[in-house]
Amino acid sequence: MAAFIIGLGVTLWHCFTFGDIYRVINGYDSCANVCGRITPTETNTEFRCKGADMKKNKYLLIKEASRAIVNPRNVFKECVMSCDVYPGFQEFLNRCIPKQGVEVVNQFFSKTGLNDFFLEVTEDIHLCWPEILYSCLIAFVLSLIVLFLLRYVVGFVIWVVLIGTVIASLGTTIYLWVSWKEKMKIKHESYSSQNEVNTYLGYAIVATVVTVIIFLVIFVMRKRVRLVMQLFTEAGKALSSMPLLLFLPILTFIVLGISFGLWLYFSLWIESSGHLTKSSPSFYYEKDTTMKVARWYNFLALLWFVQFCIGCQHMVIAGSVATWYFVRDKRNVDSPIENSFRYLTRYHLGSVALGSFLIALLQFLRSMLMAIQKALKDPEHELTKLCNKCCQCCLLCFEKILVYISRNAYIEIAIYGENFSGGAQRALKMLATNALRVAAINSVGDFVLFLGKVLVVVVTLLLCIIMLDNKEGILHMWIPLTLVGIFAYLVSHCFITVYEMVIDTIFLCFCEDCEINDGVNKPYFMNQGLMVSMKHFHPQ
Repeated sequence: MAAFIIGLGVTLWHCFTFGDIYRVINGYDSCANVCGRITPTETNTEFRCKGADMKKNKYLLIKEASRAIVNPRNVFKECVMSCDVYPGFQEFLNRCIPKQGVEVVNQFFSKTGLNDFFLEVTEDIHLCWPEILYSCLIAFVLSLIVLFLLRYVVGFVIWVVLIGTVIASLGTTIYLWVSWKEKMKIKHESYSSQNEVNTYLGYAIVATVVTVIIFLVIFVMRKRVRLVMQLFTEAGKALSSMPLLLFLPILTFIVLGISFGLWLYFSLWIESSGHLTKSSPSFYYEKDTTMKVARWYNFLALLWFVQFCIGCQHMVIAGSVATWYFVRDKRNVDSPIENSFRYLTRYHLGSVALGSFLIALLQFLRSMLMAIQKALKDPEHELTKLCNKCCQCCLLCFEKILVYISRNAYIEIAIYGENFSGGAQRALKMLATNALRVAAINSVGDFVLFLGKVLVVVVTLLLCIIMLDNKEGILHMWIPLTLVGIFAYLVSHCFITVYEMVIDTIFLCFCEDCEINDGVNKPYFMNQGLMVSMKHFHPQ
């Protein structure tokens, strides 16, 4: 990672040396003078018109705007004091843009009603912002309530979900078969009626197969549901002992926000860089190979750092929960979060860097394929589209698999202190050895967590509707409801994602506990509840 950062620094330094961010922000004229600033002169007499004082001329005017879109190098550009002097132009972001284009846009908004719509939406948000704020607080409280339910009444929640799923799928199947039978009774010989009958028959067959599969999965997993319940309970105990873990995503979001801001700042410098080149009737800055590479280098750095931050969050959670699990007296755990963060920064940054780089590399390759697809002469060719979709699908599958393996590898690293390769091997071994248990957790557990998110969003929206029902003057109620729904989902996702990582960590700790201890000569670290659950099914 250090070599990558050094390489990024070298390419960015090259762009900083031959760049000026104000070339992008303010624009520059045909003599390469930056509008609104004093531009240094050039020693080369070929560029003798460069070096003017443009402090008073703050706006860039391009009269041949249509030609600039096709070939921005071969148009005449100048810096002007005001856009009002030139008929048909108006100011926008330090540029003088044609009014005709703005008028077309304004006419479009006026004819379609979007102009009034945006004004009405602004008034609605201003009118009901207290209710939106209250709804956000409600979503926060409901997320905590969901975690409380998963902690203390998880058995009831899981069985309600399983029974409800069976009843819903069975009811849907019966309804489709009854509908198909009713369609068969209608004595019509037209093709459309026969086609409708066949459609219902196909849906009924598919629903029957899905219902049978769901029933068989639940029947096979019925004994392992008790383990899932116990893991949820243990996860609740862990979070009760370490409640600060729930707020760890806030720190991650802050770091990711800073990273995105830096990426945007570096991107502006990269786009402003170049070597001054003459192209009649104007000068322009031509990028060399290093500057072109810097674009993709900077993008890969963003992808890598995003995955690196997420990996660090997983490592801190895994280390904290593993420390809590492998302690006899769980009421007396010495600063597990602080110790986990210290071990991460001291020993495991390289492992997280490797795992996050592999994921970022697959994402980068997918982006490269999309860029290549757009650059091809005939991107809409059927064979080209098919090959691109196949490659995209394969890379996406590899990415999802690698993300799953990395999450579990971080847990093994937190337990044993191994490198990424060793942690991934141990994780794959444990997951393969406990395949049915993993299937139970991924099917039952993930579905319950998903319903927890849905519950928070639905209840928050319902309460928001009640609060806005008697509010006068709201023209588009769905706008604040959409904002509230998005925020409620993000809040519940933050809390439940941490809960999910805690469950995965406890599960692998449980598997390792069963592997290295026998409960007689080597006592288990698990509590009595997990020990009772384990007796129903031994390691496979």
